[in-house]
Amino acid sequence: MALMAQKPIILSTWDFGINANDAGWKILKKGGSALDAVQAGATVIEDDPTISSVGYGGYPNENGVVQLDAAIIDGKTGRMGAVAAIEGIGNPCAVARKILEKNKHIFLVGDGAKSFALKEGFKEKYLGTQSSMEWYAKQLEKRDKDNGHDTIGVMAQDKKGDLAVACTTSGVSMKWAGRVGDSPIIGSGLYMDGKIGGAVGTGVGERAIEVCGSFAIVEFMRNGMSPQNACEELVRRVVERNNNRPEFQLAFIALSRDGQIGGASIKKGFEYAVCDGKENKIRPGTVYGVDFQ
Repeated sequence: MALMAQKPIILSTWDFGINANDAGWKILKKGGSALDAVQAGATVIEDDPTISSVGYGGYPNENGVVQLDAAIIDGKTGRMGAVAAIEGIGNPCAVARKILEKNKHIFLVGDGAKSFALKEGFKEKYLGTQSSMEWYAKQLEKRDKDNGHDTIGVMAQDKKGDLAVACTTSGVSMKWAGRVGDSPIIGSGLYMDGKIGGAVGTGVGERAIEVCGSFAIVEFMRNGMSPQNACEELVRRVVERNNNRPEFQLAFIALSRDGQIGGASIKKGFEYAVCDGKENKIRPGTVYGVDFQ
């Protein structure tokens, strides 16, 4: 059945998703593509040094090095691009977009991803800030591990009804060098089927990888679940897999082809931002054990 005309919509994980939505909405309101919108939203967060879990000023790994991960999917064409453990490039989502456009490979990592970026004209940049390096020094003293993982995930639908999703992060703080979480892994951190909808996650990536989280949510929607019910079913599955006693946070948001949205998390505290042109506001995701079981 042909899709009826939809209003544009953009949604992003966490409260700083408000800024991502603002950037993406500037494109959507002019009739721009969902793909351009999600990339614009991701870029704004990557460039913000005050957001310590993404891009410039992001959490360093155990060696004090910022390694970034990102991926992007175009629901219209089905094309995908991803990079992981890339160093010295401040906008990994844009690199992932370039891979999508080249459409020869999907996933580049480490030195190979950086080499590709430099060949494509991206400029090398030191990604640490005074604040992030001071933070790292304190963690070495305390031997703290895994303090943060607030990934930014952005999904949009444009005026034509086309969908796109992007995800970008510096990963878990003080992670092992070379560690890659779910964010750049198609099917785990994000997934999009232009005929059905998409999903994107945030939290401890290893737990999302174990259940192919975003792909599972899209499959739930394919089988008739709403985005909200699909997110809750995935969270329920993760909780059960972890003996009903998870000590970590994991959350997902979803957007269907017909413009419905949803969001759910294991623990309290997860929020996501939604902009439809009338308002750009924060919504709480439903919480396992509080709003559903």
